[in-house]
Amino acid sequence: MVDRFDSTRRRFLRWLMGTSAGAFLVAVFYPVTRYIIPPAAAESAASSVTLPFSPADIAPNTAEIFKFGNKAGILVRTPTGELRAFSALCTHLNCIVQYREDLGQIWCACHNGHFDLNGRNVSGPPPAPLEAFTVNVREDEIVVSRD
Repeated sequence: MVDRFDSTRRRFLRWLMGTSAGAFLVAVFYPVTRYIIPPAAAESAASSVTLPFSPADIAPNTAEIFKFGNKAGILVRTPTGELRAFSALCTHLNCIVQYREDLGQIWCACHNGHFDLNGRNVSGPPPAPLEAFTVNVREDEIVVSRD
């Protein structure tokens, strides 16, 4: 009778240890796997966006970064006062670009890529120009849209 009780207890303890080890492995590897392989994010279907600032907020020879769907955009007011918008993702490694007032160019700090105010790559490693957007000013609103 004692042998039967011991074998049942051993079986239960083995089951409990195996289950605990399995739960531990799942608890560790599931989040790691989700981090390494993130879920696919669908691109925003938005073809235009109204910016949260007005034309008066942007002085000549300055720029503002804005959100265009799930990506970044950059709105530049040229020294002559014209508004131009581009994707703010560098075409080299998708770093966020910024506007350099001293150079009058859009600049990628990651690898020193330079773009002119038409979005064309002029120096550095970027292989292609920035994606250009259409800018429309409606009274006190700026609407940026894809071509």
